[in-house]
Amino acid sequence: MSKRRILSLWFPRLAAERALRVARGALEGPLAVVEERGNAQQIAALDAVAEAAGLWVGQPLRDAHALCAGLATRPRDPAGEAAVLAALRRWAGKFSPWVAGEAPDGLILDLTGCTHLFGGEPALLEQVEADCAAMGLSLRAGLADTPGAAWALARFAGQVAGSGRSGDAIDQEARATRARAGKRRHWTRGGAAPAVAAVGGGTRIAPPGKTYGALSPLPVAALRLEPEVVAQLNRLGLRRIGDLLGQPRAGLARRFGKGLVHRLDQAMGSAPEPVSPARPERRFAVRLTLPEPIGLKDDLLAGIDRMLPRLCAGLEAAGQGARQLRLEAHRTDRATEVVIVGLARPGHDPDRIRPLLELKLDGIDAGFGIDMLRLEAVQVEPIHARTATGHMQAGQAVRDRLVGGAALDDLLGRLGARVGMEAITRRHPAASHIPEKTAQVLAAAWSEPAAGWPAPPTPRPLLLWPPEPVIAPDAPELPAAFRWRGRDRTPAAATGPERIAPEWWLDEPAWRSGVRDYWAVTTRDGDRLWLFYAHGAALSPGWFCQGQFA
Repeated sequence: MSKRRILSLWFPRLAAERALRVARGALEGPLAVVEERGNAQQIAALDAVAEAAGLWVGQPLRDAHALCAGLATRPRDPAGEAAVLAALRRWAGKFSPWVAGEAPDGLILDLTGCTHLFGGEPALLEQVEADCAAMGLSLRAGLADTPGAAWALARFAGQVAGSGRSGDAIDQEARATRARAGKRRHWTRGGAAPAVAAVGGGTRIAPPGKTYGALSPLPVAALRLEPEVVAQLNRLGLRRIGDLLGQPRAGLARRFGKGLVHRLDQAMGSAPEPVSPARPERRFAVRLTLPEPIGLKDDLLAGIDRMLPRLCAGLEAAGQGARQLRLEAHRTDRATEVVIVGLARPGHDPDRIRPLLELKLDGIDAGFGIDMLRLEAVQVEPIHARTATGHMQAGQAVRDRLVGGAALDDLLGRLGARVGMEAITRRHPAASHIPEKTAQVLAAAWSEPAAGWPAPPTPRPLLLWPPEPVIAPDAPELPAAFRWRGRDRTPAAATGPERIAPEWWLDEPAWRSGVRDYWAVTTRDGDRLWLFYAHGAALSPGWFCQGQFA
């Protein structure tokens, strides 16, 4: 006999009740949460009023509007529902340390050894239902020896297995099922089924060791099977779980696959199904509650000076560094002013973070006063241990730090606080011989300086622009004179040619002119231009100017 006790919590109206909570009383009447399925809008969740009006989950939205003219709709928000489920998982931790989420609208709790702390199983379930009612959530729960049995009781307890046949079909079981009808227990032939305790609205408790009797009257869909498998079983007259328990396992696996037998074993406890709780998310945040409201910048800095060392100490103890911080200033009128700063490199040094926060304080509107401050590291990254430097290398380490280390990181952080981290970029070499593709632009805060640039065959111009037409004779030899940007030019010196071919595996419109011969030309006016002659492929040949040297 299994000693485990598993509780399954199902919130059938989670999406709709979340939408009602977000609306804060702005919605009246029936509500439906809709989502796109097969290029059509269908109902994903309903509130109690909409269900009472005769609507159901999976119904097309146009049919729902035809039945209920006053139906209000909201689009489904999977991210918001996941956040609500995560909050419910933290709430359920008061009943058991082993809580796992069942997306999108359920929880699984391992109550083994915990129920006596709440006065027994019925008392615990009454408290669970009372908490959910206080939160405005509909709940159905099931308690059994296995997660599969608890899941089935939470969702299907009290339901009668219906026939999957049409009205014209003869309602009779398959021959193989009828041949084994005499071997069933008395309650499967119409007698009374074992009692399943009911607590509150929809809660079902299967006594320890009574999983077989509790699941037998339930429909086969309670085994978490695919709809196609459920339809096949119903066509054969196997509509209840008890009908499957008397069948040969080899025949079930051969006809319906191993998934059916595996789910059956999980529900009965023959196959293991552990409850794996999600690892709690680590949060690095500090809060300061003020006895009197404040509004001056100096007072805000004083509060930051009290919170920031504690936050950095927690980050350092965990081996983490803050990459982005969020400062919340809660006002007395219940409004919140939010400031977000980013660091070029993750760190936990208060002296480097404080100036960035100070730059943002001017944007905080204190209103009638601020009575609470909260500082959180919303994005953290691990910081690896550093090697200690001896006296011989101390001078060089300081120079490296000033040239390309913390000084540059602090500069990027200050500039990012002003214009945004995404606006600060740096160029890195790219693996391409095409002149305009030899460098790529990366965000400076999320990239390291380039170790070295590959040397091109010939010097490249300082300024590079899209090719501009040059009026010159249509010949590959360097012209004695040409016209560019409305002015006549005469070459005084030239270096070249350097032939560059296009990347044949890519179709680039700018390179449809074919192979190019590049020349570095110095004109008599003193300009150093980068010209090339396109030999022509899909486009006509000719001379172009693409850059200028310093």
